[in-house]
Amino acid sequence: MDTKGRVSIPASFRRVIEASDPNWKSGESPELVIVYGDQRRNYLECYTMEAIEEVDAKIDALPRGSMQRKMLQRMFHGQSFPTTVDETGRLVLPAKLRNKIDLEKEAFFMAAGDTFQIWKPETYEEEELAQTEKWMDELPEGFDPLEFLDNAGGA
Repeated sequence: MDTKGRVSIPASFRRVIEASDPNWKSGESPELVIVYGDQRRNYLECYTMEAIEEVDAKIDALPRGSMQRKMLQRMFHGQSFPTTVDETGRLVLPAKLRNKIDLEKEAFFMAAGDTFQIWKPETYEEEELAQTEKWMDELPEGFDPLEFLDNAGGA
């Protein structure tokens, strides 16, 4: 990350962002939405336009006035930042977002289909890797987590 808060998005992520922005045309900047959430969230989650529209449709399908709808609207509308990828493939993270996750010099990107997360590398290692290790320790000895894919549906 540079001093202006710009981070380079991996090229493969940029292709997904472009393909998932119905308004994007070659030579233009694709749009995305960064959901930063409340104090419990220690990472930024970047949604493609198609992904955020899918979330919005699901929120809109909830009963009007319900607590679930209100809370999800706050999480996804009130705690998010619409932005674009610049012509050099960078994303400008405002100081508010950088400060929220204590991001200083380096960012860790984690792909998750049509979203991706931006973490401070040390936080990712402390929190997410620790959770993964704990989860793995609870599995039977010799169990290969790839076995979960056998029941994932589809082909």
